Amino acid sequence: MAYLTDSIRDILRAPKNIVVTMHRDPDADAIGSSLGWAAFLTKIGHRVTVISPTEVPGNLIWLDTGSDILNFEDRKAGRSLCLEAIDAADLICCLDFSAMGRLKDMAVFINRAKAPVLVIDHHLDPEPFATFLISDVSAAATAQIVYYCIGEWDASLMDEVIAERLYAGIMTDTGSFRHNNTTREVHLAVADLMQYGVQADKVHRMIFDNSPLSRLQMLGHSLSTITVLPEFRTSYMVLTHKTLEAFHSSVGDTDGIVNFGLQVEDVVMTVLFIERSNEVKISFRSVADFSVRELAHAHFDGGGHKNASGGRSNLSLSATIEKFLGILPHYREQLRAVNK
Repeated sequence: MAYLTDSIRDILRAPKNIVVTMHRDPDADAIGSSLGWAAFLTKIGHRVTVISPTEVPGNLIWLDTGSDILNFEDRKAGRSLCLEAIDAADLICCLDFSAMGRLKDMAVFINRAKAPVLVIDHHLDPEPFATFLISDVSAAATAQIVYYCIGEWDASLMDEVIAERLYAGIMTDTGSFRHNNTTREVHLAVADLMQYGVQADKVHRMIFDNSPLSRLQMLGHSLSTITVLPEFRTSYMVLTHKTLEAFHSSVGDTDGIVNFGLQVEDVVMTVLFIERSNEVKISFRSVADFSVRELAHAHFDGGGHKNASGGRSNLSLSATIEKFLGILPHYREQLRAVNK
């Protein structure tokens, strides 16, 4: 399929002030696709500002080779620069999200902006805020879509830095190429990216083998909290606000912890409850045909992908867990029927 319509090509032809942004608590796909797209836009003559609604996780900072990402929550300097860029923008590009709520406090300013909005994303059911929409739910990652877009415009613009960023996004959103979204097209895309000098072992090491000791200790604590519910083929873990403080948790330290719950024998759904100062963040993972996206959307104001989704609760931690346990009986038959 062609991603760059005539209207998108028209708006990208003349030099513009462009803001590129991503979802809150950005992962490697959000950062990799945004930085890759920004580098491409810069190469074709645009003036680009990259903004993250929240802080960039420590294990992903290395992707920002030019220290280009502004943090909207940095009230000392970042906030004012972000607002100036949004106000001056001729185009705003939103990557790896399709719901305004994913921008956190920045959403109101993007909504007020006069500039048209281009959304590039691979999630289901995008909200209707985009002026231009590039959406492909069959893509494993937004970075994969960006790869195709650059190829459609001019493949010669690809270079090692862009390729590395896009590779990181695709690798992480496919679970290091082990999830069922790892298609033939994914392998062909990353094979092409690697010809630009991407070192697969380096990317994996920088993202997954680059943690402070405190994060590994917190992981150990998380695993000690695991509860298994055999009747529902479900497991869950809990991280309290007190625990996060005890292990000096920073942005990104909880990423990936939820996946360990699926390693339990016969478990087809796992959940991680994280108690923040003003909400409970919930991560859901599943295997095969059970859709955690539907569960998260129906009960926890969430969304995402079929087997990897997130949600939030304004209830207390104990009340949130109680609510989750209360809805499990409604999904019992579905969970029992999954062929893991």
